[in-house]
Amino acid sequence: MDAPECLGCRERDVRIADLDARVLKLEAIIRDLQEKLKPPPGPRPVTPQPPAPAKKPTGKKPGAQPGHPPLMKSLVKPERVNQVVPYIPESCSKCREPLPQASGAKDPEPKRHQVAELPPMAAVITEHQACGRTCPCCGEVTWAVIPAEVRAHSVGENLTALIGVLSGVHGMSKRDIENLIEQSFDVSIALGTIANREQELSAALASAHEEVRRAVAAAAVKHVDETGWKQAGKKRWLWVVAIPTMVYFLIHPRRNLDALKRVAGDKLSGILCSDRWCVYDEWPGGRRQVCWAHVKRNWEKQVERGGAAKRVGEAWLELHGQVFELWHRFRDQELSRRELGDATGPLMLAMLEVLESGQRSRDCRLVRFCTRLRAVYHDLWTFVVTEDVEPTNNRAERVLRRAVLWRRRSFGCHSVEGCRFAERILTVVQTLREQKRSVLRFLADAITAHRAGTALPRLQLG
Repeated sequence: MDAPECLGCRERDVRIADLDARVLKLEAIIRDLQEKLKPPPGPRPVTPQPPAPAKKPTGKKPGAQPGHPPLMKSLVKPERVNQVVPYIPESCSKCREPLPQASGAKDPEPKRHQVAELPPMAAVITEHQACGRTCPCCGEVTWAVIPAEVRAHSVGENLTALIGVLSGVHGMSKRDIENLIEQSFDVSIALGTIANREQELSAALASAHEEVRRAVAAAAVKHVDETGWKQAGKKRWLWVVAIPTMVYFLIHPRRNLDALKRVAGDKLSGILCSDRWCVYDEWPGGRRQVCWAHVKRNWEKQVERGGAAKRVGEAWLELHGQVFELWHRFRDQELSRRELGDATGPLMLAMLEVLESGQRSRDCRLVRFCTRLRAVYHDLWTFVVTEDVEPTNNRAERVLRRAVLWRRRSFGCHSVEGCRFAERILTVVQTLREQKRSVLRFLADAITAHRAGTALPRLQLG
């Protein structure tokens, strides 16, 4: 009986093993079929961001509001007037008696209205002729020679300066400059001539560009900013440093410490007003002013995210408004510097508590932002204790606007020489605008001195 029983057990075990194998195989087939039947994965669900807080309409009409002082056109000085047309009343508006034509001692000053008009314009064309003369003795023809300094140029100093103004001030293309000169001054000029005149201007302004660089490097307070630029499609950076009477531009391949030293000075001296770009962290501690306008924009983005970021951001922006209310009162001489410091002390502590509350949040992005801002927190308050320091970097951003418009129109420059012209003409134009000096007159004087090899005009006042 033992042998048949053992044989049956073995058959049973084999059968069970076979069934287990078939079950595993069928399970694998089912899993494959289930994977094939699953719908394709769709895009990740996007958590909707809360909309930006809507601005409440003020109900006011666009433009200047009632009570705003009118901005009247200023009249030119009497000696600048070319022609005067008097209108004299013939009889008294009350008693109808005839009135004298000549002005009397009791007569008031006339009411003035001036009309400006352009005369018919045509450029002055000077033709230089090299004459030949035949010798009566031997018949040899001898030619005079036009001086080399005359043959070197086909465009005069004033017209070259105008090309610089149209290009560097008004951002016109070479084709538009060509059309304007031809239609306004009846002068045919080639596109290549315009490009050559720009390069001549660039060479003439090289010393003025270097003069401004030295001045801003030695300045006690300087505003620095940078924006993207292109050179033949390659990435470049346009840097700007602004001080009260001068503005310096430089196009550099990098956005690094080497570029910062090139525009602001190797010694990194003075107080730097800037945004929170990491390169500016290399500036010596205690001599930096972080721009409040940039920080405000950062907090406004945090508020748009909602949640803890919104609560912390709104708390900061509320205190921000109080800080600038004090600053405006100080700027308007309603507060002394000591009163400004006393009033901002409690706000400094309150804003520090806001940062620390953000660092304790579970929102990782908010924690990172508050931590980075906490690292430069003391540099937010330099304007409270230091003369001639503003809480924002608006000075640099304002003068950078013209360069940004240039970049949008032309997409940068095509060559190194074009970049040099751009940074030099921008430097000179913005500096002259800060000093309220004539750009056209300065460029004409610079070209005249450059061609004559004499001392070039200076940009630094005094």
